[in-house]
Amino acid sequence: MVSERAGRRWVVGVDVGGTFTDAIAASSDGRVVVAKVPSTPQDPGDALERALRELSGQGVSPGAIQMIFHGTTVATNALLTGRTARVALATTRGFRDVLGYRTGSRPLVYDLTQPRPRQLVRRADRVEVDERLSGLGEVVTPLTRAEADRAAEAIAALRPDAVAVCLLFSYLDDAHERILGEALARRLPGIPVTLSASVAREFREYPRTSTAVINAGLRPVVGRYLLGLGSRLRALGAPSRLHIMQSNGGCLPAERAAEQAHRLVLSGPAAGVAGTAALGASYGLRQLVSLDMGGTSLDVCLIPDGVPPVAPRQEIDGSPILAPSVDIVTVGAGGGSIARVDRSGRLLVGPESAGARPGPAAYGHGGDQATLTDAHVVAGTLPADLPLAGALTLDADAARAALEPVARSLGLEAGEAADGIIRLAVAQMTAALRRVSVQRGIDPRGYALVAFGGAGPLHAGLLLRELGFRTALVPRFPGLFAASGLTSTDIRIDDSRTVLAPLAPGLAGELASWYAAAGRRLAAQLRRDGIPRGRIRLAASADCRFAGQGYELSVPVTPRGPAGVAALAARFRELHLRAYGHADPDQPVEVVTVRLSAFGALPVAGADRPAGDAAPPGDAASAGDAAPPGLEPPGAAGFTRPGAAARIGRAAVRLPGAPAVRAVPVYDRERLGAGTAVRGPAIIHQLDATTVVLPGQRARVDDRGTMWLEERR
Repeated sequence: MVSERAGRRWVVGVDVGGTFTDAIAASSDGRVVVAKVPSTPQDPGDALERALRELSGQGVSPGAIQMIFHGTTVATNALLTGRTARVALATTRGFRDVLGYRTGSRPLVYDLTQPRPRQLVRRADRVEVDERLSGLGEVVTPLTRAEADRAAEAIAALRPDAVAVCLLFSYLDDAHERILGEALARRLPGIPVTLSASVAREFREYPRTSTAVINAGLRPVVGRYLLGLGSRLRALGAPSRLHIMQSNGGCLPAERAAEQAHRLVLSGPAAGVAGTAALGASYGLRQLVSLDMGGTSLDVCLIPDGVPPVAPRQEIDGSPILAPSVDIVTVGAGGGSIARVDRSGRLLVGPESAGARPGPAAYGHGGDQATLTDAHVVAGTLPADLPLAGALTLDADAARAALEPVARSLGLEAGEAADGIIRLAVAQMTAALRRVSVQRGIDPRGYALVAFGGAGPLHAGLLLRELGFRTALVPRFPGLFAASGLTSTDIRIDDSRTVLAPLAPGLAGELASWYAAAGRRLAAQLRRDGIPRGRIRLAASADCRFAGQGYELSVPVTPRGPAGVAALAARFRELHLRAYGHADPDQPVEVVTVRLSAFGALPVAGADRPAGDAAPPGDAASAGDAAPPGLEPPGAAGFTRPGAAARIGRAAVRLPGAPAVRAVPVYDRERLGAGTAVRGPAIIHQLDATTVVLPGQRARVDDRGTMWLEERR
């Protein structure tokens, strides 16, 4: 073990992906240490512990770790596989079947044989309660103590692992839910009880019920995982200061994560978006697109003005969750995406994935189905003779053997089939990027692409050319960038309340009072989390719509007092005009839901954090101008060719779309010093990712090790 310098403190980020678990540690004196190990889906904690042990072997003393940030897929996988805890649901009499009715619509309108979506709670496990509120929050049928005890007894007889309580209109008054919750706590000690008003104080019965049930079903699963993780950390001698990434792009202390498990569903993908925003800020770049491509999926997010967009709700496996989440588009296009030929002779890539085990055939773990990774190995864009992270070596013969059946079905040679697989996968990636840009009326040519994940840099040049991005950035450690992004996050707490009232002068004071009270409440929680008052900031918004509409737009409220609320109508009309091309000046505006987010900057912020692990080639101000660094004519910035030591060989490569194989130089990224520029075609290799530079492109390395891919236009 490398000796630890006295006084050195570490901040660690650990991101668990479908194929690899990534860890990055940054020290108080600027040292960065990384580890990448295969994921262990059966117990993600095994891979996390192994990653921490690898960091320890490189000098990261567990006792010197100041804080650990963790992105986890435990909640996501539990939902997707149906392995949540068994939940009993208590609901108002007559509303037992809300989960079955859903929204009353069908996902596929013209398919008469489509299967019904999986219901989150069996009908036999739903208990009706004699109580009722009106749509104005008035008590129609009071909930008596005797009825609450009867319902608790009926639920206890079901022997559930968790309980969800969702009573009609409880977002207006949660007194009945609290009474029933107390009765359940008395009758079922130790069984987690989720009250819908505590997790989603918003209207619309089905999404609110779904959110409460999902939280209830995940609490035992996430709780067991975090409990086991705490034991592992203590055994390693690591600190207990563990923060879990939320779907909204902020983190949450592990002590509260289990109680708010529904907020962790997009924990992993959100970390990469946070890292992209931090990296862009270090360059003065505010128009960004994050592209996170791992072994299983591709996650893309358009970040306008340097702020990741957050949607008020998310949906997973057809079930809505009323919790803010980063607006990410996910498609099944990862390095492990399986290529096959269907019965009509069409080539398909994904969404099925070979995952961590057995993984692509080239990994040598027993996989025999052709994947996108295997296609790159056969094409030579992923040279098989170069080592990868986790002591992984690629088997070119196994990759070719896996591709042969696909090639025969298509009547092609293996190399031609590999080219087709890569080009089809790139088309799917392009479609995902268009969904977050062109289809929303945004020209991607004004944006910088940040490509990361193990497979992101492999396709960055192709996507740069396909969509005409202004430039593409490949972070210093692209395969571990999501783990790095974890450590750039703040603690975040969200609160909301449904209003459903016309925006009249009398409403401004009421809403301003709610913002003030909610702000005090959230700030107090952050101070209990150890955040100093001066490191807390608040952001307010309101969901508004024209009277009679069934959808809303989120409108920022600045300032949070009566003046900001009074300006809501004008701001809403501006946003409506921009989004839909019209805004009736005479149509009344309705406030649907008010929202407040509190951010607490952790003490490790600033120089200790590795997420912004790059600095601009020039100054930060010039990086955000119309002609930023990376777009000047070749040679204008004085970049030089890489030295002979950086070139580690040549590879026989069939570049996507090229008719033949050609010899391409291969460079070691570790040996590309600041100020060097690699002209394509070329391959730049590092342990955690491989970057392909196409003909007509160049890759420049700045003084912090970030690569800028640029198209010669």
